[in-house]
Amino acid sequence: MTLLEAIILGIIQGFTEPLPVSSSAHLVIIPALIPGFQPPGIFFDVVLHIGTLIAVVFFLRRDIVNIIASLMPAQWPTGSRTTNAGERTANRRMALLIVVATVVTGVIGVLFKDRIEHLFESVETTAVMLLITGILLFLSDRVKKTDRRKGDMNLTDGIILGLVQAVALIPGISRSGSTITFGIFRRLERETAARFSFLLSIPAIAGAAVLKAVDMGQIPAGDLPALGAGFLSAAVTGVFALKILFVMINRTGLGIFAYYCWFAGAATLIIRGIQQ
Repeated sequence: MTLLEAIILGIIQGFTEPLPVSSSAHLVIIPALIPGFQPPGIFFDVVLHIGTLIAVVFFLRRDIVNIIASLMPAQWPTGSRTTNAGERTANRRMALLIVVATVVTGVIGVLFKDRIEHLFESVETTAVMLLITGILLFLSDRVKKTDRRKGDMNLTDGIILGLVQAVALIPGISRSGSTITFGIFRRLERETAARFSFLLSIPAIAGAAVLKAVDMGQIPAGDLPALGAGFLSAAVTGVFALKILFVMINRTGLGIFAYYCWFAGAATLIIRGIQQ
């Protein structure tokens, strides 16, 4: 893999992981539609995921620090970072719900691992799931009453969003898009739903990277420049994509991404039909 190819793939990963357009769909569709395209190996895949993980952690660093501080005893210097009692309680509840949702996602992911992996072999299924993602994003903009903040979140929210994140293991169902959308369906403020979605993505992306890393052997020294280029481009682009998303979710909603998903899904089905 050349440096240019690594950078391009890193940019694609950096944009499609945070934005609600399903990075897994692009992982399935691009190799199938481009003749001669050689998908990157497991080394590169893990590195790109770590790059987007770093982007999320950097973007939400204040949220993460506040959650960690809220879990510390109040008399500790770090524990006093969040002085407002209501804010500390809300952050502790957020931490609990992230754990609950992650456990729900993990259990379902393990139970249906083989079936989910089998779906990655079907370009047509992935395209249809993209169309469904578009519908969810479109419907999220129709919800007008979103008045619940993070302090109002409860166990039901954690379970539901954990289930939704598990469904998003299916290629074509956007993880960020589906979890943000169902947060909005639960009447969470749009930014609150987005922040929880990406906080929830941290253990999900880290877990996926660890599972893939188990199958890794020794990294060839000649691949290091390409791996570094892919990592940096994914991380930088990921931060940029997150900034775009958080601006758009408050100003325009997620509808524009719905149209992209519909276009990408429909175009894929048409091209596959022609190819066959």
